[in-house]
Amino acid sequence: MTNIQTKIRKVAIIGAGFVGTSYAYALLNQAIVNELVLIDLDEAKADGEARDLNHGLPFGEPMKVKTGGYEECHNADLVVITAGASQKPGETRLDLVAKNAKIFKGIVEQVMAADFQGIFLVATNPVDILTHVTKEVSGLPKNRVFGSGTSLDSARLQYLLSERLEVDSRDIHAYIIGEHGDSSLPVWSQARVGGVSLQSYTGITDIANDPDMIDRFEGARDAAYHIIDRKGATYYGIALGLLRITKAIFQNENAVLPLSVELDGEYGQQGIYIGVPAILNRQGIREVLELELSETEQQQFAQSAAIIQQMNETARKAIQ
Repeated sequence: MTNIQTKIRKVAIIGAGFVGTSYAYALLNQAIVNELVLIDLDEAKADGEARDLNHGLPFGEPMKVKTGGYEECHNADLVVITAGASQKPGETRLDLVAKNAKIFKGIVEQVMAADFQGIFLVATNPVDILTHVTKEVSGLPKNRVFGSGTSLDSARLQYLLSERLEVDSRDIHAYIIGEHGDSSLPVWSQARVGGVSLQSYTGITDIANDPDMIDRFEGARDAAYHIIDRKGATYYGIALGLLRITKAIFQNENAVLPLSVELDGEYGQQGIYIGVPAILNRQGIREVLELELSETEQQQFAQSAAIIQQMNETARKAIQ
């Protein structure tokens, strides 16, 4: 019998909570990776999740699912961090800065101690600040460290616009950029339905000040608060967002996704992680795309960046 060697595509998920396990379940249904490791302080919980996932393999795609320690990261292509303190009702993502920065410092140090040579993808909130912490602690180049950013925010806006316009959400191209949080902004000036500007398609001359459009943006921006109030946590949407990012990496797609990436002069900002469109492939971030913003959007983006910069200082003090 011929021994056919299959290239291992390995993902290590750090955090076997709602987000991590929802992401693992999504991966189980796709032929993207063939080895998946769950890493969690609660080893029994991680083991139970792995057993449950393995029992679904006959109905899904062939892959190996197991639990392990940080040593499993040494040959992982992608480490996805979903661990950390979760957002509680009434708490903003930025309230989580200090406690999650300390948690992340310990996590990233242990991953790097395993001689990790892959890509970091951060999902834990506040994602922009924690991605920055990951970059600083790991010492890896910026193309190999990025966060989920405003990918879910933008998807939420696309969905809400699709309801209003009765157009498939996949054909609505509208970005939310900036902080994954309260200071984010919609880029109405570049929003498109197919190739048609949102302004032309709707006939609304001032999209940014239209009450219905403002409601839809705020619905996307504040969606997590509403979901947390009702069910305690959000996890399905972000899990599918992480799946999309994973596909772009392993399939070398050169896909354009709004991610938390480090800026080097783009948008007039330097050395911070913030949500903007970027081209993603097997090497990580290939290129940051600089949208042509209106004057108002430029001001809003600068304000969002200033908030992130302030929180970066809080995180830096927490891990010193």
